[in-house]
Amino acid sequence: MSRSAAWREDLRKSMSAKTRSAIPRVIMPQLPGEYRVTNNEEVNQGLSARQAVVEASRCMDCPDPQCVTGCPVGIDIPGFIKNIQRGEFGKAAEVIRRTSALPAVCGRVCPQEKQCESKCIYHKMKKEPVAIGYLERFAADEELRSSERPQPVTPDDSAIMVAVAGSGPAGLSFAGDMARKGYAVTVFEALHEIGGVLKYGIPEFRLPNSIVEAEIDRLRGLGVKFVKDTIVGKTISYDDLKSMGFKGLFVASGAGLPRFMSIPGENLIGVMSSNEYLTRINLMGAGREGADTPVTRGKTAIVVGGGNTAMDSVRTARRMGAERAIIVYRRSEAEMPARIEEVAHAREEGVEFMTLHNPIEYLGDEKGRVRAVRLQRMELGEPDESGRRSPVAVPGAVEEIETDMVIVSVGVSPNPLIPQSIDGLEVSRRGTIVVDDATMESSVENLFAGGDIVRGGATVILAMGDGRRAAAVMDAKFKQAD
Repeated sequence: MSRSAAWREDLRKSMSAKTRSAIPRVIMPQLPGEYRVTNNEEVNQGLSARQAVVEASRCMDCPDPQCVTGCPVGIDIPGFIKNIQRGEFGKAAEVIRRTSALPAVCGRVCPQEKQCESKCIYHKMKKEPVAIGYLERFAADEELRSSERPQPVTPDDSAIMVAVAGSGPAGLSFAGDMARKGYAVTVFEALHEIGGVLKYGIPEFRLPNSIVEAEIDRLRGLGVKFVKDTIVGKTISYDDLKSMGFKGLFVASGAGLPRFMSIPGENLIGVMSSNEYLTRINLMGAGREGADTPVTRGKTAIVVGGGNTAMDSVRTARRMGAERAIIVYRRSEAEMPARIEEVAHAREEGVEFMTLHNPIEYLGDEKGRVRAVRLQRMELGEPDESGRRSPVAVPGAVEEIETDMVIVSVGVSPNPLIPQSIDGLEVSRRGTIVVDDATMESSVENLFAGGDIVRGGATVILAMGDGRRAAAVMDAKFKQAD
């Protein structure tokens, strides 16, 4: 037995429940804030094997593990964690991949603290939960490091053909499950890169493109075919897909239509949506020297919003040279929907927070460029329909801040192309495709949908859950028809 194996075995044998619960939660190694704002390197550096084994040893072997119920794709969390504790890292990854097509992605960007980790029994003990997300990332990264990229396989000629519109998390999850079930899957992507929001919306300092590419390559290895620069609903119609032999369609076209606040000055130069800003930089290389696609480089960047996209935008602005980067949010920090970790990282990187403030006007100079923002101070009133306390304006409390760049991150709307192009497809007043919540099937036969095009806004893991559910139902439907 090797020294490392012997150490793990000794640790495992010494683990009483009391001993397990006394182990402090692991701290994720990360780059220092003053360094990381100078580059686009990934902030979280991942766990070492020793850290992962010790953290996995904290798992209490619950007879009724509630963590699984908090996972939208139903990962066998105790199963993969116990494999890590035993040093069986490859087997841990195998367990995760039974239900998740993108474990290296989810381990980085999913809000585990609101999902699986929120159900951990340690909360009842007033202690920090097992770091499930960190361990998922560890197992997935170990697998990616230790295995060669698979060579694509060719589906059987008799396989039923199914199409996917959009290569974001919902589409990739659906594609992976259907390929494993023996279908010939083709994913159509409107952009010139595969990955959807994983590529254009999430910066590399949080989710490296190499990780996304590695996960996509694994799907290619299952036989999934990817077609770029093809817009379902415009470049190619739903009827075209049917004439090509596709028996089913899963729509995962996302929510790429930005929202603004309809206040004066939004058309000034230097005021843009977070979608535009992040897409220009993440997907089109606007931040690189000599890039063909320009992007505003402000000295003072105001980012309006409090979600993860707002944090991505303000942290990107710091890396793009903003001397002052400010989050403006109309509620308090406690109401911010962004992950606690992302807020902490932003603060470590010098981001300022102006909570309980709301823009009411952008002011421009003689050249039509934004020069300042007028902010209304707010206070919290009664809870709204979401349960959060509604912000109410404080009469007369208005201030003005100079700025040369504003990034608006107050939500998105669904991509309208597919909903508007298919006859008989039921669409909500918000522009989302209406589906049966249990099956993800739309009003059109064999057309399923999931992710932002259904939810209006979803996390990566919720979108993946939609894809998995749709794949299971479509498969059962086709088999029943045989």
